[in-house]
Amino acid sequence: MIRVVLPAHLKNLAHVTGEVELDLTGVVTQRLVLDAVEERFPMLLGTMRDRRTGQRRAFVRFFACEEDLSNESPDAPLPGPVTAGREPFLVVGAMAGG
Repeated sequence: MIRVVLPAHLKNLAHVTGEVELDLTGVVTQRLVLDAVEERFPMLLGTMRDRRTGQRRAFVRFFACEEDLSNESPDAPLPGPVTAGREPFLVVGAMAGG
């Protein structure tokens, strides 16, 4: 079971509270997790990744096991603690301003 933590504004949009749990098999990657989240919650399409290119949105970051995975390959396997369900995959909305 993969645990995904969404930022508050995406939880509101998807009408969820708490973590999202996904039952995924095989090699678990960022792409697989995000595809599964978008399939389950179609209203999130285009909020984390560009619909056309699949590129991460500029103000969205991905973390796992206290590591920033935002610039890693979306097809790289996620860390073992995430795939084992011990640690969540975090989607974080970056903050900007002056």
